[in-house]
Amino acid sequence: MHQFTNENITVFQSVLYQTTSAVVKTKQAIILTDPNWLPNEIDEIKAYIRSIIGGRKLFIIYTHSDYDHIIAAGAFPNATTIASEAFVNRPDKEKVLEEIHQFDAQYYIQRDYPIIYPTIDIVIKEDGQTVDLEDASCTFYLAPGHTQDGLFTVMEHYGVLLAGDYLSDVEFPFIEDLKSYKNTLQKAAAIISDKKIQTLVPGHGQVTNDFIEMQKRVDESMLYLNNLSKGIDQEEALRNQYPFYNGLKDMHESNKKIAST
Repeated sequence: MHQFTNENITVFQSVLYQTTSAVVKTKQAIILTDPNWLPNEIDEIKAYIRSIIGGRKLFIIYTHSDYDHIIAAGAFPNATTIASEAFVNRPDKEKVLEEIHQFDAQYYIQRDYPIIYPTIDIVIKEDGQTVDLEDASCTFYLAPGHTQDGLFTVMEHYGVLLAGDYLSDVEFPFIEDLKSYKNTLQKAAAIISDKKIQTLVPGHGQVTNDFIEMQKRVDESMLYLNNLSKGIDQEEALRNQYPFYNGLKDMHESNKKIAST
């Protein structure tokens, strides 16, 4: 379903984990992020892109390689793909594909496209690397912490930050590396301020146009991580703040283990 739309951006949201797929339309390009989850949801995204593409070129940005974010890579065989160098060099690609196959098997899901780990055409190797996607100038920032291969995309002309699995209003940080996550949050705060971000698209949860809300999400994520580092009990606060906490509790326990090592 459409969660958010304005003149240039339409954000689709899956019924699963409120996962988002953003579609940005410029005069010469369509830029899609992380197409997901269910076959009917992919069909809706494909139909929308068909309705607007005209002579535009289709690009897909993969914000990171978690299986839910690459699950529909095979549905867009003609797209030009973009991801980080760490995404390309992920050593356990077969593990990600197995997670997709297990998910589909669990829920008897059949897809009309192949399950693939996407081959990447434009590889982002440096922080702050700028690439022109036809008429859309995008600046990419390496964003490790949630995963090693995370990627922020800033479309400065449109005031857009495509944040992947950071700055959600429905999830506290899920961490792979605590120090890297804190550094990435500091980077996000600087981007939001310096680039005058007007639209923040997280990988899960609600898009926001509110600068104060963007800052709040950065601050709340940093507070959570700092409290983790100090071993402060946060369970009651998390339960009050996040309506789906019972489904996220295992992630909090995992985060505590990572923070204590």
